[in-house]
Amino acid sequence: MQYIDNIIFLILLVAGFGLFAKSLQKIYRNIRLGREINRSDRKSERWETMATVAMGQSKMGKRPVAGILHLFVYVGFVIINIELIEIIVDGIFGTHRFLASIFGHTFYNFFTATLEILALLVVIGVVVFFIRRNFYGVKRLTMKELFGWPKNDANWILIIEFALMMAFFKMNSADYILQMRGALPEHGSFPISEMTLVPFLEVFSFDNGFLMFVEKGAWWFHFVGILFFMNYLYYSKHLHIILAFPSTWYSNLDKKGKFNNLDSVTKEIKLMMDPNADPYAAPAEGAEADVPSKFGAEDVFDLNQVQLLNAYSCTECGRCTSVCPANITGKKLSPRLILMKTRDRLEEVGRNIDKNGKFEDDGKKLLNDYITKEELWACTTCNACTEACPVLLDPLSIIFEMRRFLVMEQSAAPQELNLMMTNVENNAAPWQYNQADRLNWAND
Repeated sequence: MQYIDNIIFLILLVAGFGLFAKSLQKIYRNIRLGREINRSDRKSERWETMATVAMGQSKMGKRPVAGILHLFVYVGFVIINIELIEIIVDGIFGTHRFLASIFGHTFYNFFTATLEILALLVVIGVVVFFIRRNFYGVKRLTMKELFGWPKNDANWILIIEFALMMAFFKMNSADYILQMRGALPEHGSFPISEMTLVPFLEVFSFDNGFLMFVEKGAWWFHFVGILFFMNYLYYSKHLHIILAFPSTWYSNLDKKGKFNNLDSVTKEIKLMMDPNADPYAAPAEGAEADVPSKFGAEDVFDLNQVQLLNAYSCTECGRCTSVCPANITGKKLSPRLILMKTRDRLEEVGRNIDKNGKFEDDGKKLLNDYITKEELWACTTCNACTEACPVLLDPLSIIFEMRRFLVMEQSAAPQELNLMMTNVENNAAPWQYNQADRLNWAND
């Protein structure tokens, strides 16, 4: 029975990581439902982009207060969970502060002191973020589209992170007192715990047995909390903790807002403009395969895999929506909501596949059932949303593809756009005048 704790720990560890791997597999499958796109060019530039934007948080600095606080939480939480290595070894083999034997006394003291300082910064960050989100009234964080689950999800993450850090301090405080009493070997330095929880625990003069219970209870809470947090990510906007890295690597490195021409359409236009081309000639071998089955996007299957990855990576921070001129002037378009609705539809398709083994037509589409034409045509294509995104997501590209479907598949463009396209076709210019008058503007 002496190994019962180790066995329970190992079972929880395998189950936690197994469920997490299953969730990642499901996300990968859903993303693969999209069209393939080649984003493997300019590799050195892509690695640099990922390092500076995803890891270095370079775009967060445009809003300094939020950027610094986010850096506290991000760096602190990631580095603190390096301790997970120690927890795993201690849990499996029944050791206590395993890394002390690897690092040596001096460096281990420096290591644990650094973790304590970072944990305090995480606590400060999450408390301020909780206040900003719920009481301070930042407009982009209190918009109607965040009511319900999105707001609750953000709050739960902050509460979980706060609870994990408190357990961390509680564990260290009890550990420190036991070390001072000689009940545990002296390993580590805990400056924050010594100033905060240690005096509180010493006031009550708890015996060693109770302090052992407190230390072990906090240790188990921290471990189980990390496993819970890890598996909660699948249901949360905080997937960006993981997916921000591939999203920035696969981001569009071309000029922002550049419209991507369809190769099949380009070839047809060049053929029409070639005076030596034979319109009755048989198509070249493989040419028919270049013609897409559908122009633009009506559902998530028509979007490319990077766009679906973007939908999963959205942090719901609302920086895109806060700079969108259409949204600012009261129109229904919210770039954040475009990504959120795309993710919702993709998740619905995923559940359909889980239930039926393959996708069974459910009579729904991303267009109209999730994203309306009014939202799509409200976009000015100014590219402010993609420029503002801290992880280089591109909601504009989704709007482009859905507009392309409306125009090329359904001929459902607004009257103003139809008039412009008719003028281009008849007059070779957007305006309604004779081609012979095109250069009249230069007469003076």
